[in-house]
Amino acid sequence: MMILLNDILNFPKSQLKNVKIRFNQSNGDDFDPITFFKEKNQRLYDGQFWNYSKAKSFKVGQVAIGFVKIGSNKWLLFDISEITKDLEKYEAVGYEYRTLEQYKKYFGRLVVRYSNKSQNLIRKAESVIDECEVLEIIEDTFEDDGFPGYENINLSWHDLKRVIEKKDWKTALENQKGVYLITDISTGKRYVGSAYGKDMLLGRWRNYVDNGHGGNIDLKGLDREYIKSNFKYSVLEIYKSMTNDEVIIGRESYWKRVLLTRDERFGYNKN
Repeated sequence: MMILLNDILNFPKSQLKNVKIRFNQSNGDDFDPITFFKEKNQRLYDGQFWNYSKAKSFKVGQVAIGFVKIGSNKWLLFDISEITKDLEKYEAVGYEYRTLEQYKKYFGRLVVRYSNKSQNLIRKAESVIDECEVLEIIEDTFEDDGFPGYENINLSWHDLKRVIEKKDWKTALENQKGVYLITDISTGKRYVGSAYGKDMLLGRWRNYVDNGHGGNIDLKGLDREYIKSNFKYSVLEIYKSMTNDEVIIGRESYWKRVLLTRDERFGYNKN
């Protein structure tokens, strides 16, 4: 039997007319709700309680339910709050709010299927709640950060910080030597590095999380906040832990030649 959203939330029918649901999804520009959720970034809540220029999103006393899109017609619950104050602002965060504590156990765990056929992403609950099918209540807070395979790694600095201590990432990275690539998405410049010391790829990339430059003299001249905003990390080649270090060093040199990273026009490698 299908389980609907209100089978879990149990809003009385008389109260539903005072409840609205906001379905947050990427705008293809700078608003990326699922990333904000994973990073615990306040911008997700700013988006939830945002007013645009022509209409207010909520009224004082209304309950606002917040979902974030995690797949085709799949939405993750992240907030249920009561609007406590109208800030009378447009093109800005428009409200103060109070989280409803009785629902917090479902935040980041309750996933529904819903196909929004309207361009409006803020809907009256009474009109759509019976179309929100509960797919699952996951055991722990949602994270779509399973290890994707070495060939599919393409991480921003913030992504790297988030996943580096996750069990499957640690297992994969601490047992492999390799050659990796850092790309500056602002300039297009690249840096080629190798990992063959303690904890191999895991150890090297932990250093980048800790200080930004990883101890590399070639990168120490860059501002750490710049690195956080513009660097991406990927893997060029991996080797078993028993591989001789000289092989790794040789492959590192090869990739520096191929990608011209010793040329200051194209890269950050100085040797």
